[in-house]
Amino acid sequence: MASEGQGKTAPAVQLEPRSKGERTRERILDLTYESVIRKGFASTSIEELVDAAGITKSGFFYHFKDKSDLARQLIESYTTRNAQFLDEMSARARELSDDPLHSFLIFLKFYAEAMETQTDGHPGCMVATVTFQDQSWDRATRQLVIDHVVNWRTLFLSWLREIADAYPPKGKASLEDLADAILAFTYGGMTIARALQDSGAISRQTMMFRETVRLHFLGA
Repeated sequence: MASEGQGKTAPAVQLEPRSKGERTRERILDLTYESVIRKGFASTSIEELVDAAGITKSGFFYHFKDKSDLARQLIESYTTRNAQFLDEMSARARELSDDPLHSFLIFLKFYAEAMETQTDGHPGCMVATVTFQDQSWDRATRQLVIDHVVNWRTLFLSWLREIADAYPPKGKASLEDLADAILAFTYGGMTIARALQDSGAISRQTMMFRETVRLHFLGA
């Protein structure tokens, strides 16, 4: 049985070369993300994004039909990057151990390490932003966020069921609740990080969840 990979670090996400147009589009999306996290989507104007990006309005509308299209592309970009990040990290963890529990613990350690490298603190959670500002986003955009959360939940629940087949749970919590708990721990960590300017909160909360999983399947 492979070890939990205590000395390993999180894998880097490799990005392909981008054209000037792609870089401009991503620059606008990054600026939108920062503004939305800071003050909300409704208070983010196309004019301020154009000024910040150093482009013309026609340049903006070359990439986005309107503000609703900007919102959808923002969430699509966010969820795609996040999914790629998780997929590559989980694949790397499974490469290091064929034991489902140990690979899951490795994955959580990778995630904690990745969050720890953000020394300026995590900028915020787009999922929470869309959820709590739902009137600022159209139905299609809100559905993208719902689908993203469901995909997260499905990924973790499938992994936890695989673990439970090999390690009958010691705790009473359902696997569904345990799968949801990782979202609660990480998103809660983001809230603490922002509110208290505590850059290590997400990493510590992830490691706390990791210990919860270990105890649930192995006991004290």
